[in-house]
Amino acid sequence: MTLWHETKGDGHDLVLVHGWGLHGDVWEPVLADLQQRFRVTRVDLPGHGRSREVPVGEGLSEWADEVLAVAPARAIWLGWSLGGMVAMRAALDAPERVDRLLAVATTPRFVTDADWPHAMAPDTLARFAGELRNDFRATVQQFLTLQLRGDPQARPLLRTLREAVFRHGEPHHEVLENGLSILGKVDLREELSRLGQPVRVISGRLDRLTHPEAGRALADALPRGDYHCLPRTAHAPFLSDPEHFLELTHDFAQAG
Repeated sequence: MTLWHETKGDGHDLVLVHGWGLHGDVWEPVLADLQQRFRVTRVDLPGHGRSREVPVGEGLSEWADEVLAVAPARAIWLGWSLGGMVAMRAALDAPERVDRLLAVATTPRFVTDADWPHAMAPDTLARFAGELRNDFRATVQQFLTLQLRGDPQARPLLRTLREAVFRHGEPHHEVLENGLSILGKVDLREELSRLGQPVRVISGRLDRLTHPEAGRALADALPRGDYHCLPRTAHAPFLSDPEHFLELTHDFAQAG
């Protein structure tokens, strides 16, 4: 069984990878514009959305392998949040398949340690995992709220995300727990020097889930990375400021 995926549009192949708990419909506000310029493949990650029956696997590599199985032979990849980690893993494991990469509101390490301060405390993430078991819907809603905290458009965007998250049924609880486990364990920092493709890192200055300084550190650690921070957005810059987000995407895709 393969991931749900849909390919539409014309131009250079572009793969869209969503974040934790959501699905490929989250891209809808920018999808029409992207499909005018790219041949867009969007996916639902294992256990999410319309891929609810796809085995989840235990780690980031398994999720990346599932996306690679339905992705074009060579494409630009655009990954948001946890999807950015999936995209980086795919670029590391199958560099011949990833032409260039846009890493949006993402990080090589989601939780703090002694030399990585710009991240969520491990006990905060562990608390989310515990609350997920006790009150699934409330915890998902809380996580969505945290994604948009501080964003000037938080209220309407939160309505959009809340409507989207359950559009194709509830994600399996074990899938969401597995996703939080991945966020708690993955550390790609030592591998970043091998990621030789051009990478554009896009952060939101108001992001409280993946701090913009984590995005800056990610870009600085990459051989061919560049960094852009959108000043009036939080964790979902493609929803908060689609005009500038699309400008950065198109400009990067057309670069030599």
